[in-house]
Amino acid sequence: MRIIFKVVLVSMSTIKTAEFSRVASTSEIPPGIMRKVTVDGQDVVLANVDGKYFAIGDVCTHQDGPLDEGTLDNYEVECPWHGSRFDLRTGAVKEGPAGNPEPTYEVRIDGENILVRAK
Repeated sequence: MRIIFKVVLVSMSTIKTAEFSRVASTSEIPPGIMRKVTVDGQDVVLANVDGKYFAIGDVCTHQDGPLDEGTLDNYEVECPWHGSRFDLRTGAVKEGPAGNPEPTYEVRIDGENILVRAK
């Protein structure tokens, strides 16, 4: 009887592959609406702008205001506390007092399911 062992060398570097999370259905977030969802333990604001979905961090980078309680104006969300505005497509600050951008999230639609993951 002959036993053959196959040796495979594996690099010790870590490869992180973030999975998408189902956060809502398309019927729950119609055009012009935004909602707070949770992705990997992080609060995220998910918005529907003319049938396109965008997701950025929900906590304002100025003083931690809840962006999901703010105002949606086309591709921008305004913080209800001090008026900072963020671009939903890029997370960029469009108007201060905030100085740092919001993290952005990848959004995918699968049938009626809205799926989100960190970029």
